[in-house]
Amino acid sequence: MKLGEGVEAAIHCAAMLAGVEGEATLSGAAMAEAFGLSPSYLLKHLNMLSAARILESVSGPAGGYRLARSAERITLLDIVLAVEGREPAFRCGEIRQRGPAKLDASAYVKPCGINAAMLKAERAYRTALAEAKLSDIVSDFMSDADPRSVAASCAFVARHQRPQKSSSTKQA
Repeated sequence: MKLGEGVEAAIHCAAMLAGVEGEATLSGAAMAEAFGLSPSYLLKHLNMLSAARILESVSGPAGGYRLARSAERITLLDIVLAVEGREPAFRCGEIRQRGPAKLDASAYVKPCGINAAMLKAERAYRTALAEAKLSDIVSDFMSDADPRSVAASCAFVARHQRPQKSSSTKQA
């Protein structure tokens, strides 16, 4: 299966937001800078994550994004579905029923075996993504990544996070 590169950006941003302190936020522009992405491209994906209630958008001068729920309650499947949509990757067009060799509809009573196999693979793929928690991804990074990469990521978040002074207005 091929996923759009927006999925990678969305997962990296969610992982980065797992490192902000308390109610602090990170701006979309800061995250775009961190990953070398166009801010307008990234904002489209951040808005998808906000619409799916994975992220929370906070308005105002200290506004930005933060996780809408704990990283333990966000799975990679949540993020993939927010960005790619809920439709299966494979959509059977029943092409076996077209062309010069097609038969009467009664010959196609059983489901298409190719469709069944592809949907079975999709279920396995989604099950694996549903088992992968954002908190585990972050924990693995913190323990397994090169210490320089961990230090650089933590320093970036510390430099760019925007503390919230009071109860802020939330936008979806």
